[in-house]
Amino acid sequence: MSEPETLPEDPYPEIGRKLFAGPCDFRLGCAKLDQLPPMDRPEIAFAGRSNVGKSSLVNALTGRKTLAKTSNTPGRTQQLNYFDLGGRAFMVDMPGYGYAQAPVEEVAAWTRLVKSYLRGRASLARVFVLIDSRHGIKEVDREAFSLMDAAATSYQVVLTKLDQLKAAEREARIAETLAGLAKRPAAFPEVLATSSRDAIGVAEMRAAIARLIDERS
Repeated sequence: MSEPETLPEDPYPEIGRKLFAGPCDFRLGCAKLDQLPPMDRPEIAFAGRSNVGKSSLVNALTGRKTLAKTSNTPGRTQQLNYFDLGGRAFMVDMPGYGYAQAPVEEVAAWTRLVKSYLRGRASLARVFVLIDSRHGIKEVDREAFSLMDAAATSYQVVLTKLDQLKAAEREARIAETLAGLAKRPAAFPEVLATSSRDAIGVAEMRAAIARLIDERS
């Protein structure tokens, strides 16, 4: 009897581990389109409601506690913050949506910046849209999805703060989230579930980013 075939091992968890074990440094913050760097490498962006945990996740991915500034004050990130990932790619921390402690004019300017970035950035491989797992998809998230659908920008939902849900609640939230994305044309049909505090899903995110970089390079 012949030996059963074994599936080849996925190389990307190890590739991702090595990628994020290397250098990752803040490059620049862009408040205007003409400040953006050349499109010479893939870009992986992080979006989400204000205070959803974008900066905490960037720090968890890179193993650096203060690479991205975290704050309990919603609306702290007010520009596109670029991080150089070992010269292979840029990670982009986008302004939080849905709330900002800033004048209306500034909020409108950030909104225009984000819309233009999504529509005109050919090097943008994917936007990871962070959703607080305790609350699920809200109307303001659906508005962001529609914006990316219209721009034909690939995006993938990442549930954050998973440690604050019980096991049964986690599975239900993931299923509910997938159902909410089912008819979205630009949504990647897989949900990543994470906790920056407990490092849940961090290795999987590193692997997903490493795979994206390879595909776009």
